Amino acid sequence: MPCEPALLRNVPIFALLDDDELAVLASQVEHKTFAPRQRIYRMNGPSGQAYILISGTVHVTTVDEDQQEVLVDQPAAGEFFGFASMLDQTPHQTSATAMDHCECIEVDREDIAVLLQRKPLAGMDLLAVLGRQFHAAQQLVRIRARRNPNEVIEEQTTFADRLADSVAHFGGSWTFIITFLVFIVVYSLINVALGRRAWDPYPFILLNLFLSMLAAVQAPIIMMSQNRQDQKDRLRSELDYDVNRRAESEIQGLARKLNLMTDKLDDIESLLRNPTR
Repeated sequence: MPCEPALLRNVPIFALLDDDELAVLASQVEHKTFAPRQRIYRMNGPSGQAYILISGTVHVTTVDEDQQEVLVDQPAAGEFFGFASMLDQTPHQTSATAMDHCECIEVDREDIAVLLQRKPLAGMDLLAVLGRQFHAAQQLVRIRARRNPNEVIEEQTTFADRLADSVAHFGGSWTFIITFLVFIVVYSLINVALGRRAWDPYPFILLNLFLSMLAAVQAPIIMMSQNRQDQKDRLRSELDYDVNRRAESEIQGLARKLNLMTDKLDDIESLLRNPTR
C-alpha cells in the first residue's frame, strides 16, 4: 500500500528531504507489513527490492556449507536490508524473516536513483549501509573460522573411549612403571622369604600368569587409544582443510563483492557529479 511521508521522515537517509521531495518519494515506495515468521525475501530469490525496517524485528540469515542457518544481521529501525543485491541486481545472498509483526518500506533501484538526483549527499548514508554489511560479512568469516577441533572431538567421545585413554595414559606413565616395579620386587621377596610356605615359589609361575594376562589386556587398550589418537589427528586435519577451503571461498566471495561495490561506487559518483542526468 502507499507510504505516508511521515514514515519516511523517521528514516535517517531521508531526514534531509523537504516535504515535496518526501511526497514524491512516498508515492514511489510501498509500505508493507509482515506477520510473525513470514518470509520477506528468500535466499537466491529475485532482488528487485530492498527494505527499510520501520518497526519490529527482522533476522537476516544465510546458509553455510554445513547447511546451517547463520544469523548475518539484525537491522534496527530505519536501517536497510537486502540493499546490496537490489543495487547490483543479483539474487539475494541472504534470507530475511520477520520475527514478529513488522512494518517495512519497500524500495527499488529507481527510487534510489530519484533520491540521489534530488539529494546527492544521501549517497554517503547509502555507502554507510554497504560498509556495515561488509563488516558483518567479515565478522561472519572470523566466527566460522574459530571452530575448536578439541570441542568437536570431546562431543564425539564416549565413556569407553575416555576409559581407554585413561588406561593408556596411566600405563605409559612413570607412576605405573615405578608402582609395578615395586610390586614385583615386594612380591618376589615375600615368596623367597617364605620358602616352602610360599604361595608362588620360584620361578613365580603365578606371577608370570598375571603378567601375561595384564599384557594381553593392556595391549589392545593401548591400541584402542592409539586408534583414537589417529582419529583425532585425522579430524583436526579435516577441520583445518575445511577452514582453509571456507576461507578461500569467502575470500573469493569478498573479492567479487568488492568489485561489485567498486562498480556501484562509480555509479554513485557519476550520479553525484551529474545529479540532473
